[in-house]
Amino acid sequence: MAHAWCLLEGGRTVATGENLAQSIEFKAVEDGFELLFGGRTVLRHALDCPALAIARGRPDIEMVRGNFRIDDAPQGRRELAAWDAFDGGVRFDGARIEWDGPALTVTCDDPSFDRMYFRFHAELEESVWGGGEQMSYFALNGRRFPMWTSEPGVGRDKSTELTRAMDEAGMAGGDYYHTNYPQPTFLTSRWIAVHLDETCYSVLDFTDSKAHAVEVWSGTARFELFAADGPKGLVGQLADRFGRQPPLPDWAIGGAIVGLKSGASSFDRLENFVDAGAAIAGLWCEDWAGIRETSFGRRLFWDWQVGARSAARYPDLEARIAALADRGIRFMAYANPYLSVDADLYAEALEGGHFCLGLESDEPYLVDFGEFDCGVVDFTREETKVWFAERILGREMLDRGIMGWMADFGEYLPTDLRLADGSDPMEMHNRWPVLWAEVNAMALESRGKTGDAVFFMRAGFSGVQAHCPLLWAGDQSVDFTRHDGIGTVVTGALSAGLVGNAYSHSDCGGYTSLLGNVRSEELLQRWCELAAFAPVMRSHEGNRPDENLQYDSTPELLACFARWSRVHAALTPYVRALSDEAAATGLPLQRPLFLEYPDDPALFAVQDQYLYGADMIVAPVIEEGASQRKVILPGSGPWIHVWSGERYMPGTHTVDAPIGFPPVFYREGSAFAPVFARLPGALAG
Repeated sequence: MAHAWCLLEGGRTVATGENLAQSIEFKAVEDGFELLFGGRTVLRHALDCPALAIARGRPDIEMVRGNFRIDDAPQGRRELAAWDAFDGGVRFDGARIEWDGPALTVTCDDPSFDRMYFRFHAELEESVWGGGEQMSYFALNGRRFPMWTSEPGVGRDKSTELTRAMDEAGMAGGDYYHTNYPQPTFLTSRWIAVHLDETCYSVLDFTDSKAHAVEVWSGTARFELFAADGPKGLVGQLADRFGRQPPLPDWAIGGAIVGLKSGASSFDRLENFVDAGAAIAGLWCEDWAGIRETSFGRRLFWDWQVGARSAARYPDLEARIAALADRGIRFMAYANPYLSVDADLYAEALEGGHFCLGLESDEPYLVDFGEFDCGVVDFTREETKVWFAERILGREMLDRGIMGWMADFGEYLPTDLRLADGSDPMEMHNRWPVLWAEVNAMALESRGKTGDAVFFMRAGFSGVQAHCPLLWAGDQSVDFTRHDGIGTVVTGALSAGLVGNAYSHSDCGGYTSLLGNVRSEELLQRWCELAAFAPVMRSHEGNRPDENLQYDSTPELLACFARWSRVHAALTPYVRALSDEAAATGLPLQRPLFLEYPDDPALFAVQDQYLYGADMIVAPVIEEGASQRKVILPGSGPWIHVWSGERYMPGTHTVDAPIGFPPVFYREGSAFAPVFARLPGALAG
């Protein structure tokens, strides 16, 4: 019935054991069969524990301003137990699994079955990571993670008053698994990875220690398999698969980007940062196109052009941009893939047929973004992608000297609209951020600015890596809370880095301020300490700038920002080397400890400190009121405490961490030791 063989990529049949890293091996066992890849069991099927089940779905989906409620009542579920092998696959009563090279394809025989439940083999104590950018949990063991790009929520913790209040206000509280950037890829401590090469709704389920379960809302699914001798090789393969970012430009890593949104006075306020001794790389004014005041706070006017509103808020903008450029300071802006109905560009887009339409009409489908409605620009239409890249990002921004922007949103594609290419919005929803990234990358390429101008995104899905040069961690609350505060940006960077995203950063100071939750001086200081040790350091005034402390609110905060901007700039030679390494190998700059030290399982779940490259340990203080913290120093050689020069041996240490001196260490003997030794001087000015 079953016979052992394996098939290499390209269709060449070889004897079992040859080049297992690139082949799938079928193996009959007493009670069923196994599939092996790279010499490891990836799937085990038995009559009493089937690897595959199918069903017919009955979905119920609701969206409120990018927050989704997704339910399903599947009917006629069937566990597929009986099987029969054939060359290149296994046939069940109702579905079949086929393999070709390092990929499995699963297909339901009856197209009315549109749910599949797949059980990959798991071993005891096996750790699992991945899922795209996860903000709450780095190790995924014991939890379910739906793969659906959305707003992550405010609070993201059902036990808190803030989350409950936001849920009541429009499903906006979120939970641990909500993320702007999901990706159905998981890696395990057996150094294998599985990627679901589909865009539909899916769930990665690690609640059963005996199986890595994947739920797929489709009648077909393709799984890609990867194997390596260790985590670095595995991450490199995933970076190759999804695409690598170009090296960051020198200007973006050579100082801080100051985020201000007070119109023309932003230029005057920037001078206060310069006078305080800050190292300045750029001025980011997200309000360049105008503002709109709402109950949520100060929003932007979604009309991405230099028009009457922009001219009133930023007179002589091009001249001011040029004057900054003469001083080596870049000007950065903001855009997103929607246009408000009262925007001047809306009529132009309507005339050009650039909007998604309603299911039952030829009128644009409008989305409520909170007290204003917007049309959704339809990027399934090639003419529309070109129009947005050229007309808006090219002519209105790059041609005026703007050297980067926040490419916001991308998660809000509703499931009940009509797309120009006829595709199902349920299939396109997760793909939407990737299309948005493609449009931004097209604009840079059209002006020869790839690798020079920089846009940054919060939304993503599989493949965004090939187009988006820089992630940012989204809209954290302005606090120290476990699931939505400062610490989540570390978890986000580590998880996203494992699936091919080399660069991540955050809104220094946080963003979301609601229901009386406002920034403290301590939070702003601690966020500076963290942001200095990321590839890009960029501040944000938040959604309610007038109610919150800003870095230029007091001389002390201004001096704090200046100090850490200098530290960030002093690290430029090291970050340049890491950026070049990322382009060559796909390794992220901010790394989990096990990426360099894979033989210590105690490191597998560490998510509150990270390796910055191979030679530096950063242990940010992310607990309110803390003046010391535990730090794990891995490996066998000594580490040097940056601020004191004290020598520490590997192990777990409780380290003093007063404000202004976060625990940071470098590896003794590092080629960059002279760079690290200069950091105390940069901090002192």
